Amino acid sequence: MSALNLDYLRTFALVAELGSFSAAAERLGLTQPAISLQVRALEKQLGVRLVERVGRTARPSAAGAELLAHVDRIEAVTSQALEAVARHARGVFGRVRIGTGATPCAFLLPPLLAGLKRRFPDLDITVTTGNSADIVRAVDENLLDIGLVTLPVAGRIFDIEPLLEERFAAIAPLGTDLPDSVTAAILAKYPMILYEPGANTRRITDDWLMSGGTNVKPLMSFGSVDAIKEMVAAGLGAALVPEIALRTEDRERLEVRPVSPPFSRRSALVLRRDKRLDRALRETLAALRTLANLEEKMQ
Repeated sequence: MSALNLDYLRTFALVAELGSFSAAAERLGLTQPAISLQVRALEKQLGVRLVERVGRTARPSAAGAELLAHVDRIEAVTSQALEAVARHARGVFGRVRIGTGATPCAFLLPPLLAGLKRRFPDLDITVTTGNSADIVRAVDENLLDIGLVTLPVAGRIFDIEPLLEERFAAIAPLGTDLPDSVTAAILAKYPMILYEPGANTRRITDDWLMSGGTNVKPLMSFGSVDAIKEMVAAGLGAALVPEIALRTEDRERLEVRPVSPPFSRRSALVLRRDKRLDRALRETLAALRTLANLEEKMQ
């Protein structure tokens, strides 16, 4: 048996409710023959008579009464399905998977994601942290929708949108005698605590140190900027960290100086070129793009 026509079901239920084909036709804005045709088509499909005339009143037959007992449930399930799909169409429902490093996750994303959740309470946002190579690989394999990573990133399969330039600063234990601006040669006098090997950020800091004629063998290496700051605060050495990772309390317990020459890392949004941009994903991308405004504030 083919699926029941929902419009015919609603017409039959209305005839039964009003007790009249003509009244149902008036309510629906159709002709009476059209109403009769829909009910007869439903009866033909089910192989039973659904409506009986008692005098001038149309009443459901025994089979019709049995069908009516299910109509409300069918309507309820249909309405729920339509509402679920409508949420996707309005862009207030769905899942967006973001991958980024620990620093953006801790220092950039919290207020941005809070704003998105206020606007779209049904939007399900998940955030995964890792190094840039792992995040780009996950975007490639469609395990993540968006990557917020440190450049460079290669691959024709990706749309790469440069977003934010993060300047670096030198930090040292509180009380360390540092000049107003710190060079690589000055930092080399102290034990160095650097980012973990293999990460784009580590390559950027290594390049800056080597450009100053310094080949540093770090005392320790970490993937977490918070771990780096804690080690420096404990007096174990000096480090290079993005300025955005320095909160007010960090500046009160560490010596913080600009570096000379200045250097930075460039963050970018990465997603597959063939990614379908539904409303939820478009709104999330628009919110992430506002991070570019931070660059002006940090100048």
